[in-house]
Amino acid sequence: MASSSSSNQKVAVVTGSSTGIGYETSLILARNGFLTYATMRNLNKSESIESITTKENLPINIKQLDVTDDTSVKNAVEAISSETGRIDLLVNNAGYGLNGAFEDLAMDEIKTQYETNLFGLIRTTQAVLPIMRRQKSGTVINISSGVGRFGLPGSSAYVSTKFAVEGLSESMSYELEPFGIKVVLVEPGVIKTNFVDGMVIARKSQDPKSPYSQIIQKMVTGLEEMMKNGSSPDLVAKVVLNAATNENPSLRYLAGNDVEQLLESKRKMPDEEFYKMMKQNLMM
Repeated sequence: MASSSSSNQKVAVVTGSSTGIGYETSLILARNGFLTYATMRNLNKSESIESITTKENLPINIKQLDVTDDTSVKNAVEAISSETGRIDLLVNNAGYGLNGAFEDLAMDEIKTQYETNLFGLIRTTQAVLPIMRRQKSGTVINISSGVGRFGLPGSSAYVSTKFAVEGLSESMSYELEPFGIKVVLVEPGVIKTNFVDGMVIARKSQDPKSPYSQIIQKMVTGLEEMMKNGSSPDLVAKVVLNAATNENPSLRYLAGNDVEQLLESKRKMPDEEFYKMMKQNLMM
């Protein structure tokens, strides 16, 4: 495994790299010359990326980093910085979905969702920014979602973390531009990953007695149907690579035909019409 950077080799840090979007993103960045730190909470899940790294002789280092843990983030970022002297790209990808009707969500479930999807992103970005500021360059790519722009039934906690990531990123971009740091949002649609397997269903929503159980069941079935036509995670990885290697990246990039079509509809339709369309698609 590579462990040091030549002076012109760019250094990338990707969170949540054990599977899915983070996994494909780490591989595509390394294949395109980035010295890539594929970070993950649980190093027991590193076997697959390790074997490809060895087979293709890729410049990938695997590091333990739990975005919900201050010490873990601080130690990982300090170690990377001392090994390479720089960080050019941070891809905030770690996250999961919490499913359940809003009334059924327990406060601890909502807080845990925010701890990973929002505060984890904040924690990691704040650790990396001083390094990028000193370099007077860098790019922060936040993996948001199409649902950072519109709501979905049964996903209020998850959707609201993505709305927060959108507002946070847009606001940060003004502050960081004078330091040569770019902020990018990548908004995937439905992606064929183990996202659904990793989805947490609120305890109360699992109870058939919940007044919302039918709505949630319809939503889960709708999502499973959408998954069949979902885009592959390497589509998102390609969008990340494009943004990462662009001198002047856009603030937002969509990833997936489904999300492009939905946002086109949202632009053209009054809110009431869009609501009706979503209801028909998701809660038939």
